[in-house]
Amino acid sequence: MAIFKPLVTIGVCVKNSEATLPEALESIMEQDFPHELMEVIFVDDGSTDSTLSIIERYAKRLDMRVTIFSQDWKGLGFSRNTIVNAAKGCYIAWVDGDMILPNDHVTKQVEFMDSNPDVGIAKAKYGILESENLIGFLENIAFVAVDSLFGGKSTSRVLGTGGSIYRTKAIQEVNGFDVSISGVGEDMDAEHRIKKAGWTLHLGSPASFYEKRRNTLKSLWREAFWHGYGGHVLFRKNRRAYTLLKMTPFAGFFAGAWYATVAYRMTGRRIVFLLPLQYTFKRIAWCLGFLKGQIDMNGVKRQKSAVWT
Repeated sequence: MAIFKPLVTIGVCVKNSEATLPEALESIMEQDFPHELMEVIFVDDGSTDSTLSIIERYAKRLDMRVTIFSQDWKGLGFSRNTIVNAAKGCYIAWVDGDMILPNDHVTKQVEFMDSNPDVGIAKAKYGILESENLIGFLENIAFVAVDSLFGGKSTSRVLGTGGSIYRTKAIQEVNGFDVSISGVGEDMDAEHRIKKAGWTLHLGSPASFYEKRRNTLKSLWREAFWHGYGGHVLFRKNRRAYTLLKMTPFAGFFAGAWYATVAYRMTGRRIVFLLPLQYTFKRIAWCLGFLKGQIDMNGVKRQKSAVWT
């Protein structure tokens, strides 16, 4: 008897990813899951570089169903919903423009979801790219440490979309992503609603993936600041999204120290003990971004109040 294999949607939301996107697309092309049972949906969210032309070039080489959406910038919530609404697959495997997939990634993710019908979202394990510089390595090894500590079970931790597979029914059941969250946090909000609807979230499926990390202090600062700035919107919507005390630099230092201890046991590399400093640095940026978001939001409210009075 033939074993049923479901159709899988690969969801790729990108903006200005020309430097890393080709490797991501090559890794999609090399998946060992039957290509006739895969579709790829691209959403280019207002790129100003050659991202769209790279997508169009690779689309001609992909031996699977391909759909391309291109739009002026509308944010991740809107972009992800475009994929959710167009997806024909039973599952949506999210691939970011800076990711690289081992060739068995989709197969292992699908097999895990098929075997666990209560799971709404499953996150694959992080791998280490040896080509990363010190900052990129520290970013990656921290996530590997988290997988070691909390992986292989149901979780309440934030998963994120990159490297995750969503049960299409689960995300559609909660009406997709919140398009009002245009910055970051649309995935955290969706995870919260999917779990509230009765689905299980799983960290550390048998699959793995690689992600190219920020590799300069400037880019690391900008990313953390942006996450903090976007985080204030999610916090206003759901106060349980963040425990703000855990996002302080002080808490970041101790989190980095904990992950460094785990990472050292795994690698034997003393350089991992720089993680407390890197986490403190990122949390300072996050807090300043969050504060900036609160100030900007209050400024808009005061302007509206002045108009009405």
